[in-house]
Amino acid sequence: MAHAAPTASRRYHHRPTAAATDHTARNALVRALLAGLVYGVWAAFIKRQMGPVDAGNVFYGILCGAIFAGIMFALHQVGPRLMREVHATAYGAFTGIAAGYLHSLTNSSVLKSTVVGLFVGIGVGATAFYRYYTREN
Repeated sequence: MAHAAPTASRRYHHRPTAAATDHTARNALVRALLAGLVYGVWAAFIKRQMGPVDAGNVFYGILCGAIFAGIMFALHQVGPRLMREVHATAYGAFTGIAAGYLHSLTNSSVLKSTVVGLFVGIGVGATAFYRYYTREN
């Protein structure tokens, strides 16, 4: 009757520790700061329009980069708690707004900047939704 006896198998479930959570938050912060640095330099470069670099351009780049990094980090922290549709829409809206704003700095029309931001946002939102839908727990 050994086949009828329950086996004593122990299953260990991995729970993320506080150190692992801090590690992922630190990695997300570093990635957000690097992306903010790139975005800020890009925005300052477009705003400069081949003129001399002055303190206003440097401050503008730092401000744009800090805002971009802050929103990106906040979205990374809040995003996993959202539904996958809302999470993907948030990333799509964030990228669309960021790309549309960078395009608006080139002195193009508001309509063209809106269309560029809309298409970039739709593309990123659809890609993010596909990623979240296929890699669901």
